[in-house]
Amino acid sequence: MDFKTAVIEKSFEKPVVVDFWAAWCGPCRVLGPVIEKLAAEQADKWELVKLDTEEDYEVAEQYNIRSIPNVKMFYKGEVVSEFAGALPRTAIERWLEENLPDNRKESLSHILSRLNSEGGVSELEAFVAQNPDVAEARVALAREVVYDNPERAAALVQTIHLGDKLADRAEDLRTLAELMSVEPDETPAGKLIGEAQRALRQKDNETAIKKIIEATTADKAYARELPRRAAVALFRLWGPQDELTKNYRWRFDMVLY
Repeated sequence: MDFKTAVIEKSFEKPVVVDFWAAWCGPCRVLGPVIEKLAAEQADKWELVKLDTEEDYEVAEQYNIRSIPNVKMFYKGEVVSEFAGALPRTAIERWLEENLPDNRKESLSHILSRLNSEGGVSELEAFVAQNPDVAEARVALAREVVYDNPERAAALVQTIHLGDKLADRAEDLRTLAELMSVEPDETPAGKLIGEAQRALRQKDNETAIKKIIEATTADKAYARELPRRAAVALFRLWGPQDELTKNYRWRFDMVLY
């Protein structure tokens, strides 16, 4: 096989998935039929090349193949992703979904980089309307609307559940939608949650996290531990490097423990 023609040059037309295998390899014989069937079903998206490491040992050595089966995805001449071992079909499908180049992903990345500029959210709205299957876009839009339209945010992430790579982010957004939807009562924790809701709608995140921590102190069990769950959701969405996370996460942890 001419590897340069079949893989490197071809990968400039469409992604090429190379299955490094050998006849003596038991797991290779398990993986082979699965990935071949997927290749036939998704022939419009990517192409499969089988490379016998016994026959093409120089190529295998070039790409540092130390164990087989080993599967590498080539795109525009470069390895963009890989996995080792005989993965089940569902895991291979997930790997393909996450790693196959997609022009829509590039468009979404461009839109997300402009979210804070005028018209940025409207662009994201339009993208979601045209591409409802792109979960990353729905999650991004849910994050933008959760404080003003929690019902919409919850609907946007409704189908993202455990096992999906965005499952944690979706669960955090569902928690924040619950926070913004709950009707505060006259208890100390309830009043503090009401103040946190108003602060989040006004984009005053620091006041919001202060009130949520105070609500956790007042009643850890309030509304199925909503203050605790909301604080965790906010810290995870903001990320560990955010100043509010750095300044308030330790205070929240002290309240819990």
